[in-house]
Amino acid sequence: ATEASLALVVPCFNEQLRLDSDAFASYLSAAAPRVRLIFVDDGSTDGSIAVLERLVSRCGPSAELIALGTNQGKAEAVRRGMLHALESHPYRVVGFWDSDLATPLSAVAQLEAVLVDHPGVQMVFGARVALLGRKIHRSLRRHYAGRVFATLTSLVLDLPIYDTQCGAKLFRVTPVLRTVLTQPFVTRWVFDVEMIARFAALCRPAEAPKADATSHGGDAASGGDGAGGTAPRRGAALPPAAAPIPPML
Repeated sequence: ATEASLALVVPCFNEQLRLDSDAFASYLSAAAPRVRLIFVDDGSTDGSIAVLERLVSRCGPSAELIALGTNQGKAEAVRRGMLHALESHPYRVVGFWDSDLATPLSAVAQLEAVLVDHPGVQMVFGARVALLGRKIHRSLRRHYAGRVFATLTSLVLDLPIYDTQCGAKLFRVTPVLRTVLTQPFVTRWVFDVEMIARFAALCRPAEAPKADATSHGGDAASGGDGAGGTAPRRGAALPPAAAPIPPML
Protein backbone atom coordinates (compact mmCIF):
# COMPACT_ATOMS: atom_id res chain seq x y z
CA ALA A 1 0.00 0.00 0.00
CA THR A 2 1.17 3.54 -0.75
CA GLU A 3 2.08 5.53 2.35
CA ALA A 4 2.01 9.29 2.74
CA SER A 5 5.39 10.82 1.90
CA LEU A 6 4.45 14.50 1.93
CA ALA A 7 2.62 16.45 4.64
CA LEU A 8 1.26 19.90 3.93
CA VAL A 9 0.34 22.13 6.88
CA VAL A 10 -2.48 24.60 6.21
CA PRO A 11 -2.80 27.29 8.92
CA CYS A 12 -6.32 28.68 9.26
CA PHE A 13 -7.79 31.62 11.16
CA ASN A 14 -11.40 32.74 10.69
CA GLU A 15 -11.68 31.06 7.28
CA GLN A 16 -15.35 30.06 7.52
CA LEU A 17 -16.40 32.16 4.52
CA ARG A 18 -13.17 31.92 2.52
CA LEU A 19 -11.97 28.33 2.71
CA ASP A 20 -12.40 26.54 -0.62
CA SER A 21 -13.25 23.11 0.75
CA ASP A 22 -14.00 21.75 -2.71
CA ALA A 23 -10.52 22.67 -3.94
CA PHE A 24 -8.84 20.87 -1.04
CA ALA A 25 -11.07 17.81 -1.39
CA SER A 26 -10.54 17.68 -5.14
CA TYR A 27 -6.78 17.90 -4.70
CA LEU A 28 -6.72 15.06 -2.19
CA SER A 29 -8.91 12.87 -4.37
CA ALA A 30 -5.99 12.76 -6.79
CA ALA A 31 -3.00 13.16 -4.44
CA ALA A 32 -4.03 10.83 -1.61
CA PRO A 33 -2.77 8.69 -0.01
CA ARG A 34 0.70 9.95 -0.91
CA VAL A 35 -0.09 13.45 0.39
CA ARG A 36 -1.67 14.34 3.72
CA LEU A 37 -3.12 17.73 4.63
CA ILE A 38 -2.82 18.95 8.21
CA PHE A 39 -5.18 21.85 8.91
CA VAL A 40 -4.24 23.90 11.96
CA ASP A 41 -6.99 26.13 13.34
CA ASP A 42 -5.35 29.05 15.11
CA GLY A 43 -8.10 29.86 17.60
CA SER A 44 -10.74 30.94 15.08
CA THR A 45 -13.71 32.83 16.51
CA ASP A 46 -16.11 32.13 13.64
CA GLY A 47 -17.36 28.79 12.39
CA SER A 48 -14.03 27.66 10.94
CA ILE A 49 -13.72 24.64 13.21
CA ALA A 50 -17.04 23.22 11.99
CA VAL A 51 -16.06 23.85 8.36
CA LEU A 52 -12.69 22.17 8.87
CA GLU A 53 -14.23 19.22 10.70
CA ARG A 54 -16.59 18.61 7.79
CA LEU A 55 -13.73 18.89 5.31
CA VAL A 56 -11.50 16.48 7.24
CA SER A 57 -14.38 14.01 7.56
CA ARG A 58 -14.98 14.32 3.82
CA CYS A 59 -11.32 13.68 3.00
CA GLY A 60 -10.89 10.68 5.29
CA PRO A 61 -7.47 9.59 6.59
CA SER A 62 -5.58 11.89 4.22
CA ALA A 63 -6.54 14.97 6.22
CA GLU A 64 -6.50 15.88 9.88
CA LEU A 65 -7.30 18.86 12.08
CA ILE A 66 -5.28 20.37 14.91
CA ALA A 67 -7.16 22.97 16.97
CA LEU A 68 -4.90 25.29 18.98
CA GLY A 69 -7.81 26.69 20.99
CA THR A 70 -6.40 30.20 21.33
CA ASN A 71 -4.93 32.45 18.67
CA GLN A 72 -1.14 32.17 18.65
CA GLY A 73 -0.29 33.60 15.24
CA LYS A 74 0.50 32.04 11.90
CA ALA A 75 4.11 31.33 12.86
CA GLU A 76 3.18 29.12 15.79
CA ALA A 77 0.35 27.45 13.88
CA VAL A 78 2.78 26.47 11.14
CA ARG A 79 5.47 25.39 13.60
CA ARG A 80 3.08 23.24 15.62
CA GLY A 81 1.65 21.67 12.50
CA MET A 82 5.06 20.85 11.07
CA LEU A 83 6.29 19.42 14.37
CA HIS A 84 3.18 17.27 14.54
CA ALA A 85 3.93 15.98 11.05
CA LEU A 86 7.53 15.16 11.93
CA GLU A 87 6.51 13.36 15.11
CA SER A 88 3.57 11.41 13.69
CA HIS A 89 4.88 9.82 10.48
CA PRO A 90 8.16 9.32 8.57
CA TYR A 91 7.38 11.85 5.83
CA ARG A 92 10.09 12.69 3.34
CA VAL A 93 8.81 16.19 2.67
CA VAL A 94 6.94 18.58 4.97
CA GLY A 95 5.76 22.07 4.12
CA PHE A 96 3.07 24.70 4.55
CA TRP A 97 0.56 26.28 2.22
CA ASP A 98 -1.61 29.37 2.67
CA SER A 99 -5.28 28.47 3.09
CA ASP A 100 -6.45 31.11 0.59
CA LEU A 101 -4.76 29.07 -2.18
CA ALA A 102 -3.13 32.17 -3.66
CA THR A 103 -0.75 29.49 -4.88
CA PRO A 104 -2.93 26.67 -6.25
CA LEU A 105 -2.45 23.17 -4.92
CA SER A 106 -1.50 22.02 -8.40
CA ALA A 107 1.87 23.71 -7.77
CA VAL A 108 2.71 21.29 -4.93
CA ALA A 109 3.95 18.70 -7.41
CA GLN A 110 6.13 21.28 -9.16
CA LEU A 111 7.85 22.32 -5.97
CA GLU A 112 8.23 18.74 -4.78
CA ALA A 113 9.82 17.80 -8.11
CA VAL A 114 12.70 20.18 -7.37
CA LEU A 115 13.48 18.26 -4.17
CA VAL A 116 13.15 14.91 -5.95
CA ASP A 117 15.34 15.90 -8.89
CA HIS A 118 18.00 17.69 -6.84
CA PRO A 119 18.98 15.78 -3.67
CA GLY A 120 21.28 18.59 -2.52
CA VAL A 121 18.39 21.05 -2.25
CA GLN A 122 16.87 21.15 1.23
CA MET A 123 13.99 23.61 0.74
CA VAL A 124 12.01 25.00 -2.16
CA PHE A 125 9.81 28.10 -2.15
CA GLY A 126 7.14 29.49 -4.39
CA ALA A 127 7.82 32.92 -5.86
CA ARG A 128 5.37 35.50 -7.15
CA VAL A 129 6.80 36.23 -10.60
CA ALA A 130 5.03 38.04 -13.43
CA LEU A 131 5.19 36.15 -16.70
CA LEU A 132 3.94 37.11 -20.14
CA GLY A 133 0.20 36.63 -20.42
CA ARG A 134 -0.38 36.52 -16.65
CA LYS A 135 -1.89 39.20 -14.42
CA ILE A 136 -0.71 40.21 -10.97
CA HIS A 137 -3.54 41.26 -8.67
CA ARG A 138 -1.48 43.36 -6.28
CA SER A 139 -1.32 47.10 -5.77
CA LEU A 140 1.89 48.81 -6.87
CA ARG A 141 2.48 49.89 -3.28
CA ARG A 142 2.29 46.33 -2.02
CA HIS A 143 4.40 45.04 -4.89
CA TYR A 144 7.23 47.53 -4.36
CA ALA A 145 7.11 47.17 -0.59
CA GLY A 146 7.45 43.42 -1.06
CA ARG A 147 10.36 43.82 -3.45
CA VAL A 148 12.21 46.13 -1.03
CA PHE A 149 11.62 43.69 1.83
CA ALA A 150 12.79 40.70 -0.22
CA THR A 151 15.88 42.55 -1.42
CA LEU A 152 16.87 43.60 2.09
CA THR A 153 16.30 40.07 3.34
CA SER A 154 18.51 38.64 0.59
CA LEU A 155 21.27 41.10 1.46
CA VAL A 156 21.10 40.38 5.18
CA LEU A 157 21.02 36.60 4.74
CA ASP A 158 23.40 36.62 1.76
CA LEU A 159 20.95 34.40 -0.11
CA PRO A 160 19.41 35.16 -3.52
CA ILE A 161 15.75 34.77 -2.50
CA TYR A 162 13.27 36.45 -4.82
CA ASP A 163 10.19 36.19 -2.62
CA THR A 164 10.41 35.36 1.09
CA GLN A 165 6.72 35.87 1.85
CA CYS A 166 5.05 33.58 -0.66
CA GLY A 167 2.99 31.17 1.43
CA ALA A 168 4.07 28.02 -0.42
CA LYS A 169 7.14 26.27 0.98
CA LEU A 170 8.36 22.69 1.08
CA PHE A 171 11.24 21.24 3.11
CA ARG A 172 13.12 17.98 2.90
CA VAL A 173 12.81 16.16 6.23
CA THR A 174 16.24 16.23 7.88
CA PRO A 175 17.61 16.57 11.41
CA VAL A 176 18.25 20.27 10.78
CA LEU A 177 14.58 20.86 9.97
CA ARG A 178 13.66 19.43 13.36
CA THR A 179 16.19 21.73 14.99
CA VAL A 180 14.85 24.77 13.12
CA LEU A 181 11.36 24.06 14.47
CA THR A 182 12.36 23.28 18.06
CA GLN A 183 12.01 26.81 19.41
CA PRO A 184 9.05 29.16 18.78
CA PHE A 185 9.68 31.94 16.29
CA VAL A 186 10.25 35.44 17.62
CA THR A 187 7.80 37.02 15.18
CA ARG A 188 4.23 35.86 14.65
CA TRP A 189 4.05 36.86 10.98
CA VAL A 190 7.45 37.38 9.28
CA PHE A 191 8.58 33.99 10.51
CA ASP A 192 9.51 32.88 6.99
CA VAL A 193 12.62 35.06 7.16
CA GLU A 194 13.49 33.79 10.62
CA MET A 195 13.09 30.23 9.43
CA ILE A 196 15.37 30.86 6.46
CA ALA A 197 17.91 32.51 8.76
CA ARG A 198 17.95 29.42 10.98
CA PHE A 199 18.59 27.29 7.93
CA ALA A 200 21.13 29.58 6.30
CA ALA A 201 24.22 28.20 8.04
CA LEU A 202 23.55 24.70 6.67
CA CYS A 203 21.77 24.89 3.34
CA ARG A 204 20.61 27.12 0.54
CA PRO A 205 17.04 27.49 -0.72
CA ALA A 206 15.71 26.87 -4.19
CA GLU A 207 12.81 28.86 -5.58
CA ALA A 208 10.03 28.02 -7.98
CA PRO A 209 7.45 30.41 -9.42
CA LYS A 210 3.76 29.85 -8.79
CA ALA A 211 1.71 27.90 -11.27
CA ASP A 212 -1.49 29.57 -12.43
CA ALA A 213 -1.87 31.49 -9.18
CA THR A 214 -3.72 34.42 -10.70
CA SER A 215 -6.77 32.36 -11.52
CA HIS A 216 -7.27 31.47 -7.87
CA GLY A 217 -7.31 34.94 -6.27
CA GLY A 218 -5.58 35.80 -3.02
CA ASP A 219 -6.30 37.18 0.40
CA ALA A 220 -9.45 39.19 1.00
CA ALA A 221 -7.58 42.45 1.49
CA SER A 222 -5.60 42.39 -1.73
CA GLY A 223 -8.07 40.65 -4.02
CA GLY A 224 -5.22 38.47 -5.22
CA ASP A 225 -1.64 37.83 -4.37
CA GLY A 226 -0.04 35.94 -7.14
CA ALA A 227 1.47 35.83 -10.51
CA GLY A 228 1.83 32.87 -12.73
CA GLY A 229 4.58 30.48 -13.62
CA THR A 230 4.31 27.21 -15.44
CA ALA A 231 7.35 25.32 -14.22
CA PRO A 232 9.77 25.32 -11.30
CA ARG A 233 13.17 26.94 -11.67
CA ARG A 234 16.39 26.47 -9.74
CA GLY A 235 17.73 29.95 -10.23
CA ALA A 236 18.45 30.37 -6.53
CA ALA A 237 19.70 26.88 -5.85
CA LEU A 238 23.23 27.00 -4.49
CA PRO A 239 25.54 24.31 -3.15
CA PRO A 240 25.12 23.55 0.55
CA ALA A 241 27.17 25.81 2.79
CA ALA A 242 28.07 22.85 4.96
CA ALA A 243 28.10 19.09 4.59
CA PRO A 244 24.84 17.91 3.02
CA ILE A 245 22.29 16.55 5.47
CA PRO A 246 20.89 13.21 4.31
CA PRO A 247 17.10 12.92 4.21
CA MET A 248 15.46 10.80 6.86
CA LEU A 249 13.54 8.09 5.04
